Order: sequence, then structure tokens, then C-alpha cells
Amino acid sequence: MSERDFLLLDGDCGLCHRLATFLDKRLSRGQDIGYRPINSEDAQTMIAKLPQKYQDADSVYLIRNGNAYIRSAAGIRCLLYMKWYYKMWFPLFWLIPLPIRDIGYRLIAKYRHKFFNRPKECLFRID
Repeated sequence: MSERDFLLLDGDCGLCHRLATFLDKRLSRGQDIGYRPINSEDAQTMIAKLPQKYQDADSVYLIRNGNAYIRSAAGIRCLLYMKWYYKMWFPLFWLIPLPIRDIGYRLIAKYRHKFFNRPKECLFRID
């Protein structure tokens, strides 16, 4: 399981479900990513292996090529899995300084449940 990349998302967040579905339908040929709800046993095992500052993040996590990314860094790196016309946006978004990107991330995270209904059950595929 450690050779595969994983996106760890909030299992009861409508926005997270929509993003995972959006990403999954637009993966570039040959790209593969697993999705896990953060509160799942698999995800908690992965998070427990990370440095303490990542364990305490309470955020979205991307485990890519053995490296962990959180908040906006995780979100932006998801573009690298997608078809070229999405992937081309990565350098542009990366130019935005991390503190500014993370302010945007935290603002969206704070209000996501007001704008996106919580799903009745976690729809992430476990494979």
C-alpha cells in the first residue's frame, strides 16, 4: 500500500466528496490515486507515520511518492494527477505564496459544511 499515492479527505464533507469524484473522473492516463476518509484505520495508520506537525494538522493530506503534503500544497499537487489541461495550472498556482494559499484553504475549510451537504455515507472507493 505504501507505493501507491493516497488522498486523505474528510469522510463526512460534501466538498471533499465532490473533489474526489471530480479528480477521479479526470485522471490522466496511467495515473492512480487512492482515496481514504481521514478517520479510517488505513488513513490513521498513514498519518501516524508522519512527523508530529503533520499529525496535528487536521487537514487534507496527500501522500505522493512517499512525501506528505497538507492543506493547499496537497490540493494543488492533485492537479499533477489530472489531464494536461488541468495539470498546466499547477505552476501558476504554485507561484502564489504558501501563507496566502493556506489562508484561502482555511477559509474554505471553515465554511465548507455551510455550502455543501454532508453525505449520508462515505462514498470514497476503497481499493
